[in-house]
Amino acid sequence: MPDAVHYIGLMSGTSLDGVDGVVACFDSCGQPTLLGRASAPFPEPLRSELLALNSPGDNELARAAIASNALATLYATVVRDILRSTGLTSRDIAAIGAHGQTVRHQPGLGYTIQLNAPALLAELTEISVVADFRSRDVAAGGQGAPLVPAFHAGVFGCDHTRAVLNLGGIANITVLRPDQPPIGFDTGPANALMDLWCLEHTGKPFDSDGLWGAQGVVQPDLLDHMILSEPWFARPAPKSTGRDLFNRAWLDSRIGQIASDRATVAGKIHGISQAGALSAVDIQATLRALTARTACDAILQAAPEVTEVLVCGGGARNPALMGELAAKLPCAVRATDALGIGAQDVEALAFAWLAWAHDNKTPAGLPAVTGARGPRLLGATWPK
Repeated sequence: MPDAVHYIGLMSGTSLDGVDGVVACFDSCGQPTLLGRASAPFPEPLRSELLALNSPGDNELARAAIASNALATLYATVVRDILRSTGLTSRDIAAIGAHGQTVRHQPGLGYTIQLNAPALLAELTEISVVADFRSRDVAAGGQGAPLVPAFHAGVFGCDHTRAVLNLGGIANITVLRPDQPPIGFDTGPANALMDLWCLEHTGKPFDSDGLWGAQGVVQPDLLDHMILSEPWFARPAPKSTGRDLFNRAWLDSRIGQIASDRATVAGKIHGISQAGALSAVDIQATLRALTARTACDAILQAAPEVTEVLVCGGGARNPALMGELAAKLPCAVRATDALGIGAQDVEALAFAWLAWAHDNKTPAGLPAVTGARGPRLLGATWPK
């Protein structure tokens, strides 16, 4: 175990908006004190390539290796920014916890792939790197996701039932009950589909503050079809998902079916065609409603006694989405900022904690969350 107690966490999630990094000091019980943060957007060529690598294509192996190196280089830039802003040096950091970029997630087939170049990151930063957090849990028969409930239990656990809802590219929940192990699972798409749709129709990589989608009207028939036509939503936990399922092809098929249904009705009832058209902004509003409804349904099914929901991730900055959550849940809904951890910092801090847990031989893979055969120590180390 290194003498230093400072750890850096790096997160680049399914939403593909960039890299978030934090540095924290951990006490002997794993309680963090956040000391600083930095972030960097993905350069557009890297973002486009990472998105493309979510689907089969030509020369994938070489392209993935090149993209991994570019990602590690961006990670190193964020690390340097963190050190510069806090006055720390590489010698002060025990390790970097680096998630990598998920491009395939098929635990049912026994694999999950996160693009990363931890050896290069260790070389560039002169700091040990802990990475590859998901594969051991998958090898033990688990989903390999979500990874953060053990961390949530440590920092957000209390004397009443509390749920933590992370709204990144994919939404996931953690349910925290007093004196019980946490449970958690993915609930469906969050920002991934909304960002994709926003980029195509506004030219912006995400819907800032949810302002564009807030101008639209939720389409009940499309919303119901999205949920009822997708068997994954009805699957029991443990479960996880990603862009392998919730991607443009998935969205196109649902929009196409409703457009066809409406056209059929319009052919029978004169004058309904124009009124029944699907507009881009209405689809954005409906995608927001899809996130809210599936997340709230999951929370209420898993923890009907829940007294508070803490929200983190980029979706916590979408007032319309937060309003829908508050309207659907019979309890307080607030961003994690209220407890002193910024909504955008939670996942990066979780990966700093996962590096701490690895160094301290603390299993972070929990069978109650992932369905693995037992608790597992997650990650592997690339020494400095």
